Amino acid sequence: MKTSIQVENLKCGGCAATINKGILGIEGVSEVQIDVNTSMVNIISEETLDLFKIKEKLVSMGYPEVGENNNLLHKTKSYISCATGKMSS
Repeated sequence: MKTSIQVENLKCGGCAATINKGILGIEGVSEVQIDVNTSMVNIISEETLDLFKIKEKLVSMGYPEVGENNNLLHKTKSYISCATGKMSS
């Protein structure tokens, strides 16, 4: 099963690395594909996933879904997540 979510604040490979690591930590997720150019996060799983849980994880890292509230707190979290992703890759 494939689920696609377009997110805000996805700027680079560091952001992608953080998102990848965070989403892979959710039970049932087998693969994450991220397109930085389109800000698309594709989640591959064998079973139906809790979409709320995935979106909640993205928001906690600073990457809310396009169309949702993208406030200063989310933008700040995304910069921190980006830096963390750059350092761990």
